[in-house]
Amino acid sequence: MKRNAFTMKLLPGNEAEYEKRHDEIWPELSQALTEAGVSDYTIFLDEESLTLFAVQKLADKHTADALPDLPIVRKWWASMAPLMETNPDHSPVCKPLREVFHHD
Repeated sequence: MKRNAFTMKLLPGNEAEYEKRHDEIWPELSQALTEAGVSDYTIFLDEESLTLFAVQKLADKHTADALPDLPIVRKWWASMAPLMETNPDHSPVCKPLREVFHHD
């Protein structure tokens, strides 16, 4: 199991809508994440900077790298694009984080 962490950035005024959409996450998207070996996925918000901090576990034989090719993921990105910083393909601008400490 590998831990994966990254940051994303919300646009001002979208905090409540971002949380609402995740509270109502599409079952097809949730299923795609599970099938790709993504688990224990949590997103935190720094309300001062609007930085989102995401952390997830990836199974040893995960296929998370293929998620961007799935239509359901692209549809989710398009729906979330008005709320956050995105790339031209509507994927969120993600900055990977290097793990420097872990304690079980």
